Amino acid sequence: MAGMIAAAVVVLVLVVFLARSVRVVPQARAVVVERLGRYHRTLTPGVALVIPAVDRIRERVDMREQVVTFPPQPVITEDNLVVGIDTVIYFQVTDPRASTYEIADVIRAIEQLTVTTLRNVIGSLNLEQTLTSRDEINTRLRGVLDEATGKWGIRVNRVELKAIDPPPSIQDSMEKQMRAERDRRAAILSAEGIKQSEILRAEGAKQAAILRAEGEKEAKILSAEGESQAIATVFRAIHDGNPDQKLLAYQYLQTLPRIAAGDANKVWIIPSDLARAFGGLGVFSGMAGRPDQPGTSDGPEKPDDH
Repeated sequence: MAGMIAAAVVVLVLVVFLARSVRVVPQARAVVVERLGRYHRTLTPGVALVIPAVDRIRERVDMREQVVTFPPQPVITEDNLVVGIDTVIYFQVTDPRASTYEIADVIRAIEQLTVTTLRNVIGSLNLEQTLTSRDEINTRLRGVLDEATGKWGIRVNRVELKAIDPPPSIQDSMEKQMRAERDRRAAILSAEGIKQSEILRAEGAKQAAILRAEGEKEAKILSAEGESQAIATVFRAIHDGNPDQKLLAYQYLQTLPRIAAGDANKVWIIPSDLARAFGGLGVFSGMAGRPDQPGTSDGPEKPDDH
């Protein structure tokens, strides 16, 4: 009976010993192990064995990239303006042993180093440069932090300025300036629109006048060509009809009243050849009344008294 109890105790001790000896390290984790108070080794992901009561787990280190946000810090710019800047740090542990033994509080150390470095960088820039040079500030901060944290077994991957808050008075002035700039741009755009509208309207009027003049020109040309053809046709008709002087004089006298029929004709100047036309008609009338003309005899010729 005593032997069975002793065996059970031994088995129990062995089970406890094995349970305390076997360590399972998760992925992206590292375990720092001390032996008799001194650093012994670093356990990587997987199954590992330690000696109970001899080996002790000193620290469990997360090997993934970590993000730390720091509260806004008052920083003075080169032009003596106080701005509040809050930063975001992305870092990763590369050496679990160094991060455990080289620095007591990693997060606090990074925060204080970030604050001091940020004040040095912003102190060399004015407010406008601070607001417009975030990439430059981020690069300079990352360079300084990565160099300082390298001996701690930490690599700083990125540094971002989450917000830059100028003083309220400066913000109000900036808002007024931006509002004035927007009003100026709006006025310029409105003036440009009016200018373009006037140009287009003038171009339209110009094109309309040109087209109207072209139309009038074509109409006059066509009218002149029509009158020319009409005159040529009349001339050919007259030439082909071979009229005598008496017919031309008669047509001339018929045309004169139409010349004077216009409302604008206040004074009618009698042409110099009007008498000649009447003379031609008189000759024509006299010849028509002579008895010796064929077809005009009214009776026997009276004898001469002499």
